[in-house]
Amino acid sequence: MDSVTLRLLSWMGEVVCEPPNNKLDRFVGTLYWKDSRYPLDNEKLLLRGCVLRNTEWCFGMVIFAGPQTKLMQNCGRTAFKRTSIERLMNTLVLWIFGFLLCMGIILAIGNSIWEEKVGKNFRDYLVWEDVLSNSVFSGFLTFWSYIIILNTVVPISLYVSVEVIRLGHSYFINWDRKMYYGQRDMPAEARTTTLNEELGQVEYIFSDKTGTLTQNIMVFNKCSINGKTYGDVYDEFGHKVEISEKTPCVDFSFNPLRDKKFHFYDHSLVEAIKLGDPMVEEFFRLLALCHTVMSEEKNEGELVYQAQSPDEGALVTAARNFGFVFRARTPETITLYEMGKHVTYQLLAILDFNNVRKRMSVIVRNPVGQIKLYSKGADTILFDRLDPTNDDLMYTTSEHLNEFAGEGLRTLALAYKDLDEEYFADWMKRLHIASTTLENREELLASLYEEIEQDMMLLGATAIEDKLQEGVAETIACLTLSSIKIWVLTGDKLETAMNIGYSCNMLRDDMNEVFIITGHTVLEVQQQLRRAKEQILGSGRETANCSKDAEKTEQYRNDSVFEETITSEYALIINGHSLAHALEADLECLLLDTACLCKTVVCCRVTPLQKAQVVELVKKYKRAVTLAIGDGANDVSMIKTAHIGVGISGQEGMQAVLASDYSFAQFRYLQRLLLVHGRWSYYRMCRFLCYFFYKNFAFTLVHFWFGFFCGFSAQTVYDQWFITLFNIVYTSLPVLAMGLFDQDVNEQNSLRQPKLYEPGQLNLLFNKRQFFMCTLQGIYTSCVLFFIPYGAFSNTVRDDGSHIADQQSFAVTIATSLIIVVSVQIGLDTNYWTAVNHFYIWGSLTVYFSILFAMHSDGIFRIFPSHFPFIGTARNSLTQTSVWLVILLTAVICVMPVVAIRFLRTDLYPTLSDKVRHMQQASRKQRPQEQNLKRVRRTSSRRSAYAFSHQEGYGELITSGKNMKAARLFPAPPTGRIPGSSSWIESLLKKRTEMASGAAVGPLNGSAERSKSENTPVQQQHID
Repeated sequence: MDSVTLRLLSWMGEVVCEPPNNKLDRFVGTLYWKDSRYPLDNEKLLLRGCVLRNTEWCFGMVIFAGPQTKLMQNCGRTAFKRTSIERLMNTLVLWIFGFLLCMGIILAIGNSIWEEKVGKNFRDYLVWEDVLSNSVFSGFLTFWSYIIILNTVVPISLYVSVEVIRLGHSYFINWDRKMYYGQRDMPAEARTTTLNEELGQVEYIFSDKTGTLTQNIMVFNKCSINGKTYGDVYDEFGHKVEISEKTPCVDFSFNPLRDKKFHFYDHSLVEAIKLGDPMVEEFFRLLALCHTVMSEEKNEGELVYQAQSPDEGALVTAARNFGFVFRARTPETITLYEMGKHVTYQLLAILDFNNVRKRMSVIVRNPVGQIKLYSKGADTILFDRLDPTNDDLMYTTSEHLNEFAGEGLRTLALAYKDLDEEYFADWMKRLHIASTTLENREELLASLYEEIEQDMMLLGATAIEDKLQEGVAETIACLTLSSIKIWVLTGDKLETAMNIGYSCNMLRDDMNEVFIITGHTVLEVQQQLRRAKEQILGSGRETANCSKDAEKTEQYRNDSVFEETITSEYALIINGHSLAHALEADLECLLLDTACLCKTVVCCRVTPLQKAQVVELVKKYKRAVTLAIGDGANDVSMIKTAHIGVGISGQEGMQAVLASDYSFAQFRYLQRLLLVHGRWSYYRMCRFLCYFFYKNFAFTLVHFWFGFFCGFSAQTVYDQWFITLFNIVYTSLPVLAMGLFDQDVNEQNSLRQPKLYEPGQLNLLFNKRQFFMCTLQGIYTSCVLFFIPYGAFSNTVRDDGSHIADQQSFAVTIATSLIIVVSVQIGLDTNYWTAVNHFYIWGSLTVYFSILFAMHSDGIFRIFPSHFPFIGTARNSLTQTSVWLVILLTAVICVMPVVAIRFLRTDLYPTLSDKVRHMQQASRKQRPQEQNLKRVRRTSSRRSAYAFSHQEGYGELITSGKNMKAARLFPAPPTGRIPGSSSWIESLLKKRTEMASGAAVGPLNGSAERSKSENTPVQQQHID
């Protein structure tokens, strides 16, 4: 090691390469060393975040670092996220500040006029200084005095209260046990406190597929061998039966090297192996040999497979359990244990996978000296390279593949070929020459691969299930009913993404049409998108060409309204190279317009940067709240770009979680995050803001009205201590309690009635109109609070006949009326009463009267005579019956119009929330049963073609031996008999969701039947 390090220190070379870019699948460079040139390509480049396996150390050269790395080039910028309510709140505060200036100007002008016409008559008694002899200057000073007095109308404390409420909502998410995933001890986590209310306004969800919708855990489910399918379970009458806990699984105890986590239910497959069926043995032998998996055995018999894709791991594990155990490999050999026998194959060549070939092959020499080629890949690719004698078997296997793909399984075709010794020797010479050529190396190798992979013999096909996470279909159905549009952005192949789309009911056979955009040029993509849009809208609606001006915005508003009138259901599927053209400036609006008219949008083979561009496109033109959810590093860019980023802590590390705003372990928790926590947070924040603005206007504008009756002298109505404590002590806690705990309906009905989510999407609960309504209510309340006591006190006397109309008694009366009115108002605004609400509201009233009598007491006046001048006022005023009658009258006139309006509105024009709340209150003990969302099996002629998650370059890595540890021999495991039996499990039937067309409130069953297109075949437009 030390000698190697010393030699490395003396190494002198130069690398010339392309500049930093975001293309993950391409690298071009040249290494100059000792007057020689060595080509550098993507196979020799390790991306940031890669993990070394099967090697303890390596030497490398850093080409790009920091923000120049390809991964960081795909991540995008980190932007500070703010909610739409926060932006509106900032605007309203500016408006309120402008309103404050207007009030100050009005009162200042009034002061100047009053001093000029009336105030000069008092100067003989109250002599002015020379500097104040000008009434205009007096008005100027009065302006600033009123700005100070009326500054409470500007809600400075609002921001503090908002942050406290947001913090509380974040803790509610963190503490939610129904979002806790016990298998990995992982609770939900709100990683930010600034976006909670925007969770209740989401219109678009952009989701990754693998690891987000699926578990990213592949399971060997079914197979077809020599024209016979294995994997279905039949009863004694020959009928298929579904799997259950009582279904017996295959006993693999005969195999000491089995994977105990592997389960299979068709005993006939083990029976075939026991009988020595040569095709079945060759099938599993291919699975055990044709791969790039690495094997580790730290303890005797405990094999750990390290596969670059879960698909390969599942296939090798299946072969392992059926008696063909991949045990070890070197650059030249592969060691298997076939039915308990030690067998070593000489590895002659690996014909590696790439996106063009869509297959991989290995060439091995078996112990008897035969040279065999084993290949696996897409059925559409392998079927074209089969020997003509395989036609009948190919047709039978194709039918099986249709059935497998119809169940959403990922399929592969398997084939083999016996090679002639002389031909193979000649082919190897030509392969060596091609592999050392610097120019056109890839084309030469591809030509040789194509030559030898001809006239192969078909073995069969495999079907792997990438299981959906629990509750994915139900979650998507519920979110769709809440008018949220879900787009899937995945790096997987088109066929795989479509299968998962069918599995989770985003794609259905009763859709009117599924548009597949696969154009390779800008013109082709444009034609395909226009054709799809015209077919959706019909010939009577002209295709719109949008631009970035106001006319474009209005066009999109019209399109958004038109979307609601489209009763047919369409789906748009577009692949990565077509999406690259569609995201150009000339086509992006056409893409968005077409996609928004479709019920389902799936983007396949997209790069991380393209995911972010799609999200940015919707943000830019639709002005809708977006949410991105993913689990891997390739989702970071999308998560950062969306308004809300959600990370799933799955199999691909924590990078998505670390870049997210919220995180949890399962996709199904998104339903609760949005429909319960998000909706409640939005509802609570809106109610809080409406009440807060109302309260501030009602409190402050009393000074404005009083200014017209005090000569505009900037005299305050209230005691200074009341002004100080009003927002801090008297009214702070009740409104916080409402903002933290209030709810219109409970969580069960929030989930049963997804339509309750729509007011947040439409921004109905707090907007500029609602703000003006709150302002008008506050102005009305302030008028009543001032003028009724003012008019009453002008003709009122005490019980002993003395006059009651002093300024201090007037101030106490108005302050007491204000506290009672705002307390009654928050009681009317509260829909969900808790002990905390009761304690804070009644406690605030108690604290007010306690402080009031304490500050007006004789004792505190003796201690601080200059600070508490209202000595005895509370005692003298609040003991008078007339004062309490004035307070009662003021409170009734303030509150009764609000009560009447709300009663009439609820009775005549009830909202869905009103109806649900009424039913909830009427039947608290009787809970309606939630209709189960069912899925039905779909039959389709569509198959997955090639669902093999593989990457190019692993074959060369293995044959070079650079990733190998020192080989060691393992003793052969004991042999045993294979128990035979016959039966297996039928795959879980894929069912179609019966969605509700609206939120029926009657029995609150949460589902209404959606009208479906009857006898409408699925049309799939495949435009090449």
